[in-house]
Amino acid sequence: MSAAELPRSTRPAPLADESWFGAFGPTGDTTSQNEESHFTASWHSDAQQPGRARRPSREVASTTFERIYRAFIAARAALGVALVATLVVGGVFGLRPTVPIVALSVAFATLAISMWLLPRFRRPGAPHTLARLRSPQWIATIGADLVFFTGLHLASPGSSFNYVALLVLPVLMAGVLTPRVLALATAALATLALLGTAWVGLLSGGDATLLMTQAGLAGSGFFVITVLAGELAGRLAREELSARGSLEMARQQAALNRLVIEEMEDGVLVVDRGGKVRAANPSGRRLLAPEGMSRAAPFQLRGVPAWGALVDAVERAFAEAAWPEAGRDVPLQFAPDSHRTLRVRVRFTRKREPRASEEVCVLFLEDVRSVAARSRQEKLAAMGRVSAGIAHEIRNPLAAIAQANALLTEDATDPGQRQLMRMVTENVERLKRIVDDVMEVAPGRVQDVGAIDATAQLAEVCGEWAQAAGVQLGEQSVLRVELPSEPIGVMFDAEHLRRVLVNLLDNARRYASHRPGAILLTLRAATEAHAEFSVLSDGAPIPADVEPYLFEPFFSTRSRGAGLGLYICRELCERYGARIDYRLLPPDAPHRNEFFVDVRRVALQPSEARLHLTS
Repeated sequence: MSAAELPRSTRPAPLADESWFGAFGPTGDTTSQNEESHFTASWHSDAQQPGRARRPSREVASTTFERIYRAFIAARAALGVALVATLVVGGVFGLRPTVPIVALSVAFATLAISMWLLPRFRRPGAPHTLARLRSPQWIATIGADLVFFTGLHLASPGSSFNYVALLVLPVLMAGVLTPRVLALATAALATLALLGTAWVGLLSGGDATLLMTQAGLAGSGFFVITVLAGELAGRLAREELSARGSLEMARQQAALNRLVIEEMEDGVLVVDRGGKVRAANPSGRRLLAPEGMSRAAPFQLRGVPAWGALVDAVERAFAEAAWPEAGRDVPLQFAPDSHRTLRVRVRFTRKREPRASEEVCVLFLEDVRSVAARSRQEKLAAMGRVSAGIAHEIRNPLAAIAQANALLTEDATDPGQRQLMRMVTENVERLKRIVDDVMEVAPGRVQDVGAIDATAQLAEVCGEWAQAAGVQLGEQSVLRVELPSEPIGVMFDAEHLRRVLVNLLDNARRYASHRPGAILLTLRAATEAHAEFSVLSDGAPIPADVEPYLFEPFFSTRSRGAGLGLYICRELCERYGARIDYRLLPPDAPHRNEFFVDVRRVALQPSEARLHLTS
């Protein structure tokens, strides 16, 4: 199939439509392009593929082309004004130009100024609009310039004005904005115009050698200007494309860095010497506020009493020009009963040099509690694996002790011996429970579970727990339950959820008062993706020195406590992507101690939605 038979969208671009902006192409070497323009070729190849994003070279080259085209239009308007002004000034000093010169100068000025004032002619639309001799833009600019300037040169053989230099403008414009062949053709037309003018001078009796030599030298200069202008335009186009490509990469890298910093769990602050925070990610703003987030950057650290220690740390970092690699702990005191300790690491924007002055530094902030919790988690994970192995080995000896003690009990008749055997039996059972608890949270494969109705499940567990604990439900009950009227689907195993809730209710009852409503159970849909149930009690607040160890294994404030209840709750929650934690509520709250569990919400299938109990 020939090129003429191809559809319009798939025909190759004609080489005649190519310009000096071909330097934007992939090969980029204008010395081997001849008539080709890689810019125009890539532009057409983009147009051949619908839905494909425009290449940066097309956009950059089009913008550059329009900018240079407008510069030439403005230069032509200025030149037109200059021609008319020259005639006026010459007339003042007694130089009388001929009527043809005045007419041509005024006509050129009118055309040039009109094109400069009218946006329709000021914007060419695309580089290929000047790539054809019959295009309106080429005729109104380069073609008109050749005609007017040649006419001025012909009309001024005996005039005091020399208009030969004006032909440089259309030659230069063609060299920069048109394809190479067309640019060389423009230089040839200008040269022929000069030779024709010289021939007219010969007919008038001029010196043939002088006239032809001047015309030839001027024409040679036009060709040199054409080639040099094209090469320089191509080089500048490549440099601009490279610069814009680097700028785009820098913008992409900045956007990527911003995304990474925004998603970091550690707080990041950029602070200058004056204590002004120039940038802050959400984690950093969250650590600087007792609740929620602080205001968005920029903001001033000075003047806020709670941030005084942080300001002192920044000033110390700038003064010492150094900071420990592991960081320092900085306390923030928001209120008498509200405080937070931050692990602050300071990094400077460049390495310290003699007599160098740092203007900004970067603060990396971590909550000390999070650091300690992460360290404990790593230790507990290792200890959990060891404990599971030990518990597995203890089971067999315990079974043997229990069996031997049972045999001895059958033959024992002495009351003292039977009392000792009962003590052995009780402690064997206690050890069995501890082993079962350890094995319950031992690392293993978590089976896939479906969605359960948290509203119905919590209501059912509360009823069973109240019956087993001898707690009467009602308005005067020590337990008050506040559940939503609609079912809430969560991702959790029903038996494990029962285990978590029973542990929390047992702990609350152990330390709460016996007043009605001393223990409160609530459930709410926090967001579309999370739900939260809480167990609150009115007991004495947990001491600050005890709070960090609440969820550690074998830590208990009771002499006979195994210290595994809350640890097991946390391990079970983590299996299903849930989170359990403790928070101390304000002094005016009726229930200051709150253990809450944040669980993932899932949609309930119609068959899974069950009727729940009403408390």
